[in-house]
Amino acid sequence: MKKYRILIAKPGLDGHDRGAKVVAHALRDAGFEVIYTGLRQTPEQIVKTAIQEDVDLIGLSILSGAHLQLSKKVIELMRKEGIGNIPIFVGGIIPPDDVPKLLEIGVARVFGPGTPLSKIVQEVREVLEGVASTSGS
Repeated sequence: MKKYRILIAKPGLDGHDRGAKVVAHALRDAGFEVIYTGLRQTPEQIVKTAIQEDVDLIGLSILSGAHLQLSKKVIELMRKEGIGNIPIFVGGIIPPDDVPKLLEIGVARVFGPGTPLSKIVQEVREVLEGVASTSGS
């Protein structure tokens, strides 16, 4: 079975990464290979890292309120660089009204505060296995 590679990134000026680290550890404990970028990454840095690390999924942790703008920019850059097929998850302080907007621009899943780690792991696995089955991997 393939060991999936997941990039966890903190775009923008948000300086709080405890949640991102907790999710990264949970995914690692579930058997995924996790690359964590650290704080204050630009969308360009995130996409460059995704390409360099040959990741299967990108998780963005955003608490700053700029989730729509940052997610849209990352997705635009991913498409421009030819990696638009990589699923992207967004977690953080996301108002319920913004969830459909994120899904509309191409985000695969959105997780708010208090989402059980088991649910995140399960949905990551489901999305990755769905991508693998449609690509023939």
